[in-house]
Amino acid sequence: MNQELPRVAHPGPLSIEVEAGKTYFWCACGRAATQPFCDGSHAGTAFAPIEHRATQTRDLYFCGCKRTGRPPLCDGSHNKL
Repeated sequence: MNQELPRVAHPGPLSIEVEAGKTYFWCACGRAATQPFCDGSHAGTAFAPIEHRATQTRDLYFCGCKRTGRPPLCDGSHNKL
């Protein structure tokens, strides 16, 4: 079985200030030009964006390497690349 891996878009986390009540769609494929968020570049792949609804306004660290075990946030997986 051939399982496609996402592209490494950025070698570490991306710090983004999110706003309470706003919904964000994290790019899971690594192809989006608008990292770390989806721009539809996953079309034709097995990937789909991951929805994140912010419960408070604060800085979050979104995964840039696309290997996190807790999408869409960084879990340090980039340290194993």
